[in-house]
Amino acid sequence: MSITLTAQDQATVRTAAYGAISLLAAASAKPHQVATNGSKALMTATGPIGHVLAAKVKDIHLSGKSTAQLADQVLPALTTAMTVLTHQDPAEAANFRTTVLIALATDHPTPATTEMTRKITAALDAA
Repeated sequence: MSITLTAQDQATVRTAAYGAISLLAAASAKPHQVATNGSKALMTATGPIGHVLAAKVKDIHLSGKSTAQLADQVLPALTTAMTVLTHQDPAEAANFRTTVLIALATDHPTPATTEMTRKITAALDAA
């Protein structure tokens, strides 16, 4: 099955994935390490999702002065991305979910990063 995402859908997927990394970095004692490792993981994605995540575009707009404000943007974007992808191709939705969760994997989880990962996973599974 092929997947056809609008420009807005692609922006939502990118915002969701990179936003999830931003949320985890905000919860981490080593935010730069989380951001670097997470971004590398997203860049290794394959299939249509890999192409969307690797695109060199400037349509990711994450703003806010607090983690709560960032979460207000990112968590709904994760759910929307999963809904759109599941509707078009459940296998690509699964690929996206797995890719995001791999990007969130950390060598030294803390209570804060564990809880943020739980919230992100819940948003992915809400679709």
